[in-house]
Amino acid sequence: MKKTIMHIDMNAFFASVEQQINPFLRGKPIAVIGSNERTVVTTASYEARAYGVKTGMTKYEAQRLCPRIILVAGDTSRYTDTCRRLVGIYQQYTPVVEVYSIDEAFLDITGSIPLFESAVTIAHRIKEDIHKHFGRLTCSVGIAPNKLLAKLGSDMKKPDGLVIIQQEDVERLMEPLPVNALCGIGSRMEKHLADMGITTCGQLKRASIRALRGRFGIIGERLKLMAQGIDNSPVVPAGQEPDAKSVGHSMTIAKDVSDTETLERYTLQLSEMVGRRLRRGGYAGRTVALTLRYHDFHTVTRRNTVGVYMSHSTDIFLVALDIFHAWRLQQPVRLVGVSVSNLTKHLAQIPLFRSDRNKQAATRAMDEINDRYGDFCITWGTLTEWYHHKGVISPSWRPDGMKHVNLSIQKTKRENSHLHQKGR
Repeated sequence: MKKTIMHIDMNAFFASVEQQINPFLRGKPIAVIGSNERTVVTTASYEARAYGVKTGMTKYEAQRLCPRIILVAGDTSRYTDTCRRLVGIYQQYTPVVEVYSIDEAFLDITGSIPLFESAVTIAHRIKEDIHKHFGRLTCSVGIAPNKLLAKLGSDMKKPDGLVIIQQEDVERLMEPLPVNALCGIGSRMEKHLADMGITTCGQLKRASIRALRGRFGIIGERLKLMAQGIDNSPVVPAGQEPDAKSVGHSMTIAKDVSDTETLERYTLQLSEMVGRRLRRGGYAGRTVALTLRYHDFHTVTRRNTVGVYMSHSTDIFLVALDIFHAWRLQQPVRLVGVSVSNLTKHLAQIPLFRSDRNKQAATRAMDEINDRYGDFCITWGTLTEWYHHKGVISPSWRPDGMKHVNLSIQKTKRENSHLHQKGR
């Protein structure tokens, strides 16, 4: 059956949310950044982009390009709350919605077209709904026979664009297209292809499958299909994703750290974040990995596999701590990461001892409170003065499931009420 896929990409999402909430920021060059000293630009408004400000720049680079730029510390709970409400709009038009990132979503509207006249009508109605509920927020929409082409379409016209790619136009469109315009081909892959004399999709389409396999393995076949605009991957709604293979969190530290106590606290915080997600998804794991990145960006990961499956944060922390204590630091540390792999799902272990039952009950109570009021509203005593919600949100965040991190707090919920009022 011929599919009709829509890709929705919110324009300058974080910056647009901030400008909607704060009228002072409207029409001005702003950059949303993290809260620590080593932050980068996560999103720049279109007024800032006119000066060359881009995502990934340091705030100092942004200020050099645009001395008048206004730097706004991002509030992730605002953006995640808005994302959830946007998904609610999309689901009014189709139940088949895949949240690709916090500001992007794929919609399979194949079965919805008879209800709403046409794919274009659905796109316009979604745009109108977003404007009605969120004022200044706009989106670019791509409509195509598959996800690859739909995302390509939404990238072709920004901001507030609508591009329809018909099957009969694919060959003409793909022939001169630079390979880096395709989702999944980053700078490293682009360089490898350029070394083979391939810079356009037309050249990639005509490349020898043997040469591509020899250079990239099985991915070479996928690249050749992409160059032809072929993509058979389905839109996967929340709750139907494949089981996770690992769960992890990392954080870049504001200043390089050498002292053991500080690094242990970061490790505890990360272990709690990982444990929360494991328990929410019904997972437990046996392998804990600790990652440290040094001042010179040299990154090392060490793992330890234990005999029992774990989802309790302190169990994960104690294994990570054993790894850390066996580690001889070479330099000050700028990043710490904790992950758990070797997972199983829905493994119910009945605690035999009173101490274990008490620990399980306390963990359940903490999870219930944090589910309601936001992660780390209740936490370990050593972290009470440490944890801050503000920062750079992970690209893997999702509003539901294993990739969800609860960042809602009461203050931000009040602020987000402004997003329901048009253009104030």
